[in-house]
Amino acid sequence: MSIEPDVLADSGRTAESVEGEPPPAAEGVRLPWGAMPASVRLEIEAVLGGPVEQAVTQPGGFSPGVAARVRLADGRRAFVKAVGHAQNPDSPGMHRAEARIAAALPATVPAPRLLGSFDDGSWVALIYEDVEGRMPAQSWRQDELTRVLGALAELAEAVTPSPVTVPTVAEANADDFQGWRKLVRARDEGEDDLTGLDPWLIEHLDALAAREADWPRAAEGTTLAHSDLRADNVLLTGGGGGALRRLAGGCLAVRWFDLLLMLPSVAMQSGGDPEQIFTAHPVARDADAEAVTTVLAALTGYFVQQSRLPAPPGLPTLRRVQRAHGEVATSWLRCRLQGTAA
Repeated sequence: MSIEPDVLADSGRTAESVEGEPPPAAEGVRLPWGAMPASVRLEIEAVLGGPVEQAVTQPGGFSPGVAARVRLADGRRAFVKAVGHAQNPDSPGMHRAEARIAAALPATVPAPRLLGSFDDGSWVALIYEDVEGRMPAQSWRQDELTRVLGALAELAEAVTPSPVTVPTVAEANADDFQGWRKLVRARDEGEDDLTGLDPWLIEHLDALAAREADWPRAAEGTTLAHSDLRADNVLLTGGGGGALRRLAGGCLAVRWFDLLLMLPSVAMQSGGDPEQIFTAHPVARDADAEAVTTVLAALTGYFVQQSRLPAPPGLPTLRRVQRAHGEVATSWLRCRLQGTAA
């Protein structure tokens, strides 16, 4: 696979030079292990079958809950993630969905094995096997990106057709992928004067909203999609491969859906031209060009519209990251719509 130099799709700028500052890290504010209620810690230890002697918080990702590699008194290790309703009202539901999917995945899927879970109606905890590995460097190294892109191709092969029952991509993202239409309504109703929005987006907002409406058909497929792949959701393992940290957003989608959703973050972190990476990747070999552009338009609208909202509870860094993703996705989308992309 050929990976091109570290440039954005429509200019000679590296991701670090956007607005004169480095790209934002895909990290939220984690809750330390010791800050969880003692009762929850005890329930997790019951699942593990022993007391936790050490817990090391792991960076990456936006969940406001706990994400820690733990070592038990008998030397065994595990990875624990847990969150309560007080940290963010939506996060426990996401953890519950992840637990259902992870428990049903066959061993052939390159993802850590779920050892058990705990749910008391407010707090939800997932306990995984501890995979020896590390997150890719941010900004991206080309050899590490090549490994991750290879793992993505292997994943698509392993989960097509999906080995578990999950919602369709349209069901899973029904509210998310309406960004341009939400902005049109906000503009027409006087709730958003579009201050600060890219002038090209303002000029083409109605056309983007019309195209966005067709994204469910364009993204329809039978592959189990992760729906949230980024550098902080992948581990590089000692065997030269990559392992997904989770499949929280699992849904049925077209084979190239995960690749497309991942590439704005790759470009933002100096991984290369998203168009060239996409067209060179095996999962996109037979992709319908119009369908790709339509899904990219919906994804871009999501990032742009979400970035204009106040920060959600427990996620103070999210909007800045979404804004940076939106800028890169806009460049890629504009390139495709203007016919300059291959």
